[in-house]
Amino acid sequence: MPAAPAYRRLSVEERRTQLLDAALGLFAHRAPEEVSLDDVAEAAGVSRPLVYRYFPGGKQQLYEAALRSAAEELRTCFDEPREGRLVPRLARALDRYLAFVDQHDTGFSALLQGGIVVETSRTTAIVDGVRRAAAEHILRHLEVGDPGLRLRMTVRMWITAVEAASLIWLDEGKRPPVEELRDWLVDQFVAVLSVTAARDPQTAALAERLLADG
Repeated sequence: MPAAPAYRRLSVEERRTQLLDAALGLFAHRAPEEVSLDDVAEAAGVSRPLVYRYFPGGKQQLYEAALRSAAEELRTCFDEPREGRLVPRLARALDRYLAFVDQHDTGFSALLQGGIVVETSRTTAIVDGVRRAAAEHILRHLEVGDPGLRLRMTVRMWITAVEAASLIWLDEGKRPPVEELRDWLVDQFVAVLSVTAARDPQTAALAERLLADG
């Protein structure tokens, strides 16, 4: 008879990660109001009291922790090496962002729009932090030493548009194809820069440089 695998007691951090992974897996396909702590315990293969031991604040604390975990992953999507031409870099970043949206599906909408779980200043700050981090990454890619107000606003408005387009894409049954959505969003970025360039010399110089870059 083959020997049974040896039982290994998980560390505190490993157990917490296990519970968060289980919660994120559930939030990925179900809205927060449809997920209970019993569901998380069952998905993780542990007891409900154990979930409470790690998240004594109950569902709200677990939701916020799951949101932070998702936010960390989203932040890395735009962390593209600053090598080569900007447009392909932006396309690769969007590929990762949209892959996250596709993978987390319902959870992406739920985490950003909230559910039955009461929204707090903490959850709002977590989501806003993702948008700000994405904007900062893009501004660094643009290699503008001191980006002015209009350029900063343009980038942040585009980030908001990407988020809105992702939510609509999910609502429309993931149509158009994700590659088409990505290219469309890249074209929109170039377009909004062109609009701002007509009003802002700094953005105009940037747009001219991008055009020369091909």
